[in-house]
Amino acid sequence: MTDSTPPPPPPEQPAGQPTGGQPVAAQPLSDSDARLWVTLAHAGTILFGFVPALIVWLIGKDRSKFVNDEAKEALNFAILLTILYIVGWILTVILIGVLVLLAAFVLSLVFCIQGAMKANKGESYRYPLNLRLVK
Repeated sequence: MTDSTPPPPPPEQPAGQPTGGQPVAAQPLSDSDARLWVTLAHAGTILFGFVPALIVWLIGKDRSKFVNDEAKEALNFAILLTILYIVGWILTVILIGVLVLLAAFVLSLVFCIQGAMKANKGESYRYPLNLRLVK
């Protein structure tokens, strides 16, 4: 006599995993989503330093060329600002540091707002003063 019970179903695959255990490639970002993320990378630098640009670059670099290029640009500028802030705090001992801190803040405010406005329009923005450390 044969057993008439059906075989057990195959084990379920985890979400985001195709058969075979290979991860699914990230979905490309829409144009409006890419503009939003890049705008946040530029504008977030004003208040939070390099953290927003770093997060946007790490998350979006494989999903959009625009996000990759612009977030790297914002990250490089944020690294430059971080260096200026550190130098400014060190130089406050001889009082010139206050001027360095003020200059860094004004540069941050002006250039990051310009970058955010261009990014929101979908245009590329290059900071006039920048270290290109992240390539």
